[in-house]
This record gives sequence, structure tokens and C-alpha cells, in this order.
Amino acid sequence: MVATMFLLGLLYVVFVGVLIALGVRALTVLVLAGGLLLVQYFLSDRIALFAMHGREVSPQEAPELHGLIDRLCALADMPKPRVAIAESDVPNAFATGRNQKKAVVCVTTGILRRLEPQELEGVLAHELSHVAHRDVAVMTIASFLGIVAGLMTRVALYTGIGGRRGGGQGGVPVGAIILLVSALVYAVSFLLTRALSRYRELAADRAGALLTQRPSALAGALTKITGDMARIPTRDLREAEPYNAFYFAPALAGGRSIATLFATHPPLERRLEQLAAISKQLGRG
Repeated sequence: MVATMFLLGLLYVVFVGVLIALGVRALTVLVLAGGLLLVQYFLSDRIALFAMHGREVSPQEAPELHGLIDRLCALADMPKPRVAIAESDVPNAFATGRNQKKAVVCVTTGILRRLEPQELEGVLAHELSHVAHRDVAVMTIASFLGIVAGLMTRVALYTGIGGRRGGGQGGVPVGAIILLVSALVYAVSFLLTRALSRYRELAADRAGALLTQRPSALAGALTKITGDMARIPTRDLREAEPYNAFYFAPALAGGRSIATLFATHPPLERRLEQLAAISKQLGRG
């Protein structure tokens, strides 16, 4: 994770250096991208809940769910986040919020119907580890370079930014260079951000398993959720797919292929292997 963040930072430095060398005044783009970043950073909890039709619930409305989160928060010695439920048959859960005070953990009605209490506890421990490690803030900051590069690409495409340096037909096509560099930086930062997301999911699995001391329960939840995804109507999965980066398990996932490079989550096999290793370390099945 440290190496990935370092590469993202290095890519940002190189990108800005190229823009300066080309004489581009990218201040407007940077300000716009910074504004989008701040909105995403400060309003991530509200945006996510609104997009996924989540609704905050009180302890009286969902006593068992609140009870599990109360226990896990006591074990982890962390503030209790807000608790929400989304009306969806897609079995999943997510956590969002820039810090522990603004965090919210949301589960779908589909996951509540399908999982046993111990399995649900494993999933909630995974999501609470995202909150404790401020993963939403980390991923928001990591995605900043991709936002900037994407905006630069669009500006170069639709406004024809830059002419030819040196004038005349023999000059350097600055606009074309900006477009090429921006597209390349966007592609590389996209891949690095997805790699960081996969690392964070593995870290959350490990932290959740160690918190509950029941890696097998989390493994069982992963297996059950992934298997049940095949029974969900494709239309519902397509609607949920844009929010895969938030979810405990992706709504639509590919196998071990080139598509893994673009995935927000590691393959199921990799997650189960890690949990099996933790079970062995703990001396549990």
C-alpha cells in the first residue's frame, strides 16, 4: 500500500512537471478538481447513502444489528458509527465517511436475510476496519490525480487547448501532447488506485478476522454472498455495479484474468486464502 501511494505521488509530480514545462496554465482545472475532491471528501457519507437508498435506523428499529456493532466497537475501542439499512435484495454492506465521527455503516436487507449472526458480525468487522483506517479518505485523496488528469483530457479534447509552440506548422503540437500525457496519467493512476483498493480490502478482511477471532465466519459470509449473487437478477446487479468500490463484495466480478487489474476487490480465492492462513495462525478452523 505504501509503494502504491508513493507511485501515485510520483506520478502526480511528473504530471504537474510536464504541464509546467509545456507552459500550460492548469490553475482552473486544478481548482475545479480540488472543488470536486472537497465535495467528495466532506459529503461522502451523505452521497453514498443517497445513491444507495440507505436509511439510518435507530436501536429500536434494528436492535440485533445495533447490538453487533456495539460489541465490535467496544472490542475495537472506537466510536460507534451511524447505522443504516438499504432496501435491496443484493446481499452487501458498505461503510463510508471521512472519519470515525462522520462514519456510517450500511447493510442491505438482502444480507440481513441471508447471513447467520456470526457471519454478519464478520462482515460488520470488515466494514468497521475501513472506518478505523479512514479508507474513504485515503481512496478519495488517491483518486485526486485521476480526476485532474481526466479533466485535463476533456479540456484538451473539447476546447482544443494549446496550439503549436514556436508558431507555424513546424511547431510542437502542445494540445496533442497534453491530451496524450493526460490520458496516459489517467490510465496509470486508475490502475494504481484500483490496486490500492484491492490492498485495502485484504487489509480490512485481515483486521475484521482478527477483531472477531473468527476468520471462518468471514470466509463463510464471503462464500455465501458470492454464491448468492448468481441468483440475483442481472438488472439488479447492473444497478449495483457502479458502487462496487464501496461494497463488501462486488456485485459483478470477473475471474482471474486481465480484468483483475481493473477490479476494486481481490479475487474471492485470494481473500479465502488469506483468511485460511489467519485461521491457521489462530489455531481455529
